[in-house]
Amino acid sequence: MEMVIEQYEEQQQTAASIGAPVIETEAVSKIYHTSGMEVRAVDGVSMSISAGEFVALVGPSGSGKTTMLAMLAALLEPSFGAVRIDGVELNSMSEKQRVSFRRERIGFTFQSNNLVPYLTVRENVEFMLRLNGKLDRAGRQRAEELLVRLGMQDRMRNLPNQLSGGPRQRVAIARSLIHRPSVVLADEPTANLDTERAFQVVRLYADLIHEQNRAGIMVTHDLRMCRYVDKIIQIRDGQIESVISSREAIDDLIHCG
Repeated sequence: MEMVIEQYEEQQQTAASIGAPVIETEAVSKIYHTSGMEVRAVDGVSMSISAGEFVALVGPSGSGKTTMLAMLAALLEPSFGAVRIDGVELNSMSEKQRVSFRRERIGFTFQSNNLVPYLTVRENVEFMLRLNGKLDRAGRQRAEELLVRLGMQDRMRNLPNQLSGGPRQRVAIARSLIHRPSVVLADEPTANLDTERAFQVVRLYADLIHEQNRAGIMVTHDLRMCRYVDKIIQIRDGQIESVISSREAIDDLIHCG
């Protein structure tokens, strides 16, 4: 694993100097075989996302967007093609190496937030640092500062069941960013929130991804949530249908949707 991480550090420095993408996929496919049939959940997807870029992956149910996100998170191995994070190819890693890489370099927020019920807000945010063996004084200070930034300064000692949906999702955002990952991924992070709180959560994602210069991807079926993203990638039947990157075109799509 040390060699993989050293390779990552070298390639990260090179990528930063030449403006290379942080996330890159090359003709990625995920194929399932069930009842004698071949199902292409993702079919030959190529895309790239740079540091400081917040992207929405949108499409109807069953379009392949969540499968795509799982491959980017190193949770699922592609059937074909390549997935690279900061120039490091995930396909070349063993399962153990992918687990380590994911814990250190990828931040993930789930639809149900997946907070640990018996840990306080602050302890939930510090959890990623503890997993990585990096929970020191600086890490604790960073957790506190991040929670203050997210308006949670008065709730740090609360348990998750003492919070409503919006604050819980803010805690999940903080947890996904605390270990300073290169990539931040969110799977339908607003699905369980009302519209006002959903907009607040997406704006927080956008602000923090831009401020911290991360590469961010949010899976959503709700085009209204795309008002704060820099690019929309539309997926249908496992393939990219369109890529929309101009502000005017994004606003037009949201309005029409």
